[in-house]
Amino acid sequence: MLRQYELVERVKRYDPDADEALLNRAYVYTVQKHGTQKRASGDPYFSHPVEVAGLMTDLKLDQETIITALLHDTVEDTLATVEEVERLFGPEVARLVDGVTKLSKIEAMPENERAAENLRKFFFAMSEDLRVLLVKLADRLHNMRTLHFIRSDEKRRRIARETMDIYAPLAERVGMYEYMREMQLLAFEQLEPEAYATITGRLAQIRSQDGGQVDAIALAIKQALAEAGLKVEVSGREKHPYSIWKKMAERHVNFEQITDIMAFRVLTEDEADCYRALGVLHTTWQMIPGRFKDYVSTPKSNGYRSLHTALIFENSMRMEVQIRTRVMHRTNEFGLAAHWAYKQGGARPDGQVGWLRDLIEIVDSSHDAEELLEHTKMAIYQDRIFAFTPKGALHQLPKGATSIDFAYDVHTDLGNLAVGAKINGRHMPLRTPLGNGDVVEIIKSRKSEPQLSWLGFCVTGKARAAIRRAVRQKERAEVAAIGTKLFEEISERLPTRIGKKAVKEAIRRLDLADEEELMHAIGSAKLRDREVMEALVPGSTAAMPETPRQERAISIRGLTPGMGFQLGQCCHPVPGDRIVGLRHPGTGVEVHAIDCLSLASGVDADWLDLSWGERSTGAVGRLRFVLYNRPGTLAEVTGIFASNNANVVNLQMTNRDDPFGTYEVDLQVNDLAHLTRIVSALRASDAVAEAERI
Repeated sequence: MLRQYELVERVKRYDPDADEALLNRAYVYTVQKHGTQKRASGDPYFSHPVEVAGLMTDLKLDQETIITALLHDTVEDTLATVEEVERLFGPEVARLVDGVTKLSKIEAMPENERAAENLRKFFFAMSEDLRVLLVKLADRLHNMRTLHFIRSDEKRRRIARETMDIYAPLAERVGMYEYMREMQLLAFEQLEPEAYATITGRLAQIRSQDGGQVDAIALAIKQALAEAGLKVEVSGREKHPYSIWKKMAERHVNFEQITDIMAFRVLTEDEADCYRALGVLHTTWQMIPGRFKDYVSTPKSNGYRSLHTALIFENSMRMEVQIRTRVMHRTNEFGLAAHWAYKQGGARPDGQVGWLRDLIEIVDSSHDAEELLEHTKMAIYQDRIFAFTPKGALHQLPKGATSIDFAYDVHTDLGNLAVGAKINGRHMPLRTPLGNGDVVEIIKSRKSEPQLSWLGFCVTGKARAAIRRAVRQKERAEVAAIGTKLFEEISERLPTRIGKKAVKEAIRRLDLADEEELMHAIGSAKLRDREVMEALVPGSTAAMPETPRQERAISIRGLTPGMGFQLGQCCHPVPGDRIVGLRHPGTGVEVHAIDCLSLASGVDADWLDLSWGERSTGAVGRLRFVLYNRPGTLAEVTGIFASNNANVVNLQMTNRDDPFGTYEVDLQVNDLAHLTRIVSALRASDAVAEAERI
């Protein structure tokens, strides 16, 4: 663990103007606040924030970031408050500590509302100041380094999965590849211990047998470039164990079939030398087609710049080579942290990263926790492709992105108005996947509007969030229009004419925002007729009989809250069935079982992906059964219904063919399992020849 004077010396080494007294005060404060708290390793708890601060000094970050690292756990784990931190260390440090604290309990469970809310708060804090993310990544890296001290296997795996799903992708997206690789390696060891042991063992075996082969190849590369007059640094390394495992999984090959497990890095003086070095290597050794990537002229969205190529060395050995300048290398390894060095002054990149702005837009428009986590994962993890507008503007998108993703990446309004696209001059549908280098022109129409079906082929979180937001707004307008018609009917039943003043007063009495919200509440059945009438004309419902309100025990996920629906009378879906919704213009939503034959006639309707709510119980299922035509059989069947607590809603004979009678019955059942038990009981009865669900 770093001692107090060692930490201060580290900071003063790259920032002689740093406030030594403030740094000392922060060190003493975290030691005092954490007191006798211990970590799983048995070390004093304050050793953790001190080590995190040490990681920040490696990146040469400013004193506010170092102090934030020292204090980042005090508000969460001790009696310290943000107000106290602000009084002792200033408002900037307090704001940063508060931002880091908000991410302290992220969990990678999509159904966890608290995880989504913490993620939402964190991204907003990060958008204001990226140092929040830098401290949190260092915090997670040090926790991963000490993860093996935690005794619970389940807890270690949960933390490792969280690191692999959220923190490592975030480190990659801000260009901190050193952090990303170490996090992935440590998480890989916990999540796939057998694969980790096998791959690291094989790498150790190769290392002991290669006789310095890596150094020999690096020397050969350096000599070839030196003969061409290029002054370079060359280093070689084995590929990352997690990278090898991932490639094995993607290509469905074993370790022996991975030929390019060695990678080499060439550092040059300037950008022009990068391309000269590339030419020398390609003329000295055979390149592998399709493996060249130019991230110098078209950097990744996180600022990563380098030339990548793959060569065939002697004895058909394949190797990967990365060529970059020293400045590029510093930025590539530490990403946005490199820009935050104290020298950068006013050039710091707070909130100026394009992907982060997109992420904030997604966070702002996500409807629920599951949607938020789905979209943010999409935004932070996928490999990229490059596509261009007709004027040459570059847009980076995930692999598999389509024209509609491109349209929304250019501008939300362009995506909302899109009707088609020209890809490299050819008219193509919006669902067409894009390739690297495609030139995309979006065709738009003022009459167009986003379609729910677009969610079936768009892949970016930004596009999906915008489409869902537009569809929700449209559905809200439709519900409000229904509410307006119902309001007119309600008004006609009142003893006096309703004017704008009465409506305004009713809105106030009902504690609503405006007239649009009133109409939406009426259309979505959030307000009963009596409530609206009483708000418009107090006392007008006194003489009206109270009618009991009907409660529906069924809820459907995938519908706008309050939207009307009806269960299909053709298939009689019950909770437990896979369901889909059909919405025809001017009508409500019909809910059908996924295998309903009526769906074939719904090609002109909007299809909605639906599911049953958690507490949905009770629906009418329809059965057909064939009885032997003899005394007592019908009584025996109705007894089966009664013994299974199923209420008969309707029963009729549909066919008589001696010695059989065919009946159809509508039964009030709890769910699919309840209905299935009844069918099984009917088939087991001697009175029943056949029984099936309709």
